[in-house]
Amino acid sequence: MNKRLETVTNWLKKEDIDVLFINSTENVYYYSNFYTDPHERLMGVLVFKQSEPVFILPAMEEGQLKKAGWQYEIIRYSDHENPWDNIEEVIEARNLSRAKKVSFEDEVLTFKRATAFLDLFANAEVVAAEDQLNEMRVVKDDSEIAIVKRAAEMADYGVQVGVEALQEGITEMEVLATIEYELKKKGVRDMSFSTMVLFGEKSSDPHGNPGNRELKPGDLVLFDLGVVVDGYCSDITRTVAYKSVTDKQRDIYETVLKAELAAVDASKPGTRIGDLDKTARNIITEAGYGDYFPHRLGHGLGINVHEFPSMSHLNDGLLKEGMVYTIEPGIYISGIGGVRIEDDVLVTKDGCETLTKFPKELQIIE
Repeated sequence: MNKRLETVTNWLKKEDIDVLFINSTENVYYYSNFYTDPHERLMGVLVFKQSEPVFILPAMEEGQLKKAGWQYEIIRYSDHENPWDNIEEVIEARNLSRAKKVSFEDEVLTFKRATAFLDLFANAEVVAAEDQLNEMRVVKDDSEIAIVKRAAEMADYGVQVGVEALQEGITEMEVLATIEYELKKKGVRDMSFSTMVLFGEKSSDPHGNPGNRELKPGDLVLFDLGVVVDGYCSDITRTVAYKSVTDKQRDIYETVLKAELAAVDASKPGTRIGDLDKTARNIITEAGYGDYFPHRLGHGLGINVHEFPSMSHLNDGLLKEGMVYTIEPGIYISGIGGVRIEDDVLVTKDGCETLTKFPKELQIIE
């Protein structure tokens, strides 16, 4: 059994849980090395306390699963079959219909599927698996870190392409299309999320939608993008000025940069996660912009672009070596524009490494 599944099995034994159903695309990939989007079809891994795991998936995906290296039992079904009938056979073959404890991802499994799963057992106690599975994924191993670094390099390249595309009169969507086209030429198939390119007053919306706004002198330009490499995500934000910058815009930029650098500098094993948010937020608040920083400092990064942990001031968890997350403070003022600076950060033995390398000093693009 691979080490990741073995860790899950050991948890099941410790908690005396008979069976766990792993259903999310991300966790299925993490524990099986098989990544696919089954769309509306059921796919998952049944992990047992006392026997080897079983993979349930649409028959059309079986070949890809085997290529991914899955060496245990496979239960495949056609579109004309009810997969829960197949799962019931697996449960009965292991004499688990009267299992005392069962588990699934409580934030992922739909009500309909959770009901179907629980109907296979007689009055079993349910143990939520989400937190435990998140904890198992939060520290990245060397192979994961190598992939995330490659994804970060491609994110840097995406920003570079975007900056080089800037010219008066070009639209947000034209710049966005150039970024994604050039990334695809480099072999990037998927973006981590919908790419953001925002000009001028539109940059004051933290999650704005690119459109046909044309670039003009004096605009702030906000890029927020990420790519997927071998199933792992990157996420970068950079803000530049086009042709000129006002004193107010410069002050906003320098405040955000100071906050971002301070939070990066505070990133090391043993630091309370919430204190990173407070470090950045205090700088922004003291500069008079506290009301214009409306979101948390960042989020975990890996197979999901937003994953555990939340880099919020409320988080009492501690940083551990091998964790990867974003640091992305921002200030957004209507009518003036917004500035966000975001890096992907890896916690090392003695501190941290910033994986995204595109320059952060204020750039005025001529």
